[in-house]
Amino acid sequence: MSRIGKSPVTIPSGVDVKVDGNVITVKGSKGELKQEMDSCISMSIEDGTVTFTRESDAPDHRAKHGLYRALLQNMIVGVSEGFKKELEVIGVGYRANANGQMLELSLGYSHPFVFEIPSEIKVSAVSEKGKAPVVTLESHDKQLVGQVAAKIRSLRKPEPYKGKGVRFLGEEIRRKAGKTASK
Repeated sequence: MSRIGKSPVTIPSGVDVKVDGNVITVKGSKGELKQEMDSCISMSIEDGTVTFTRESDAPDHRAKHGLYRALLQNMIVGVSEGFKKELEVIGVGYRANANGQMLELSLGYSHPFVFEIPSEIKVSAVSEKGKAPVVTLESHDKQLVGQVAAKIRSLRKPEPYKGKGVRFLGEEIRRKAGKTASK
């Protein structure tokens, strides 16, 4: 049995979990999320905890057992606490400005990138003198925050020689020695 799938999910106060057929709906103070579930996995809500069971030990069913438990856990954490991703823009002349739901990034190309952020995400960019600009993405949807952060990072991935580019806050970049190090 899946170690992740068999552990129960506790529902904190202020969060409402409903099942309608194969659709799970989670409501909380930060928002509302829906997830469609496969029919091979069944869910039961008892005494403020949710448990998942699968109909067989087929590899596909075992994989989905842990998947739907993890998705529900992320939904519950998202609507109660929310998720946050921070990106650093490192490089000489690299800038980040947030205007509403538009994020403008100058990443050393001939033109700035204007990136439209989905309405579910709150974006902010902080630029302090002497420090790299930091872009912060906050939302109740973990998948959406991760996807948008990965898309922003893909505009200029950190390179291994000088470390310039867009990276997650605290991300370690493997650095390479340049040509002069071999002599």
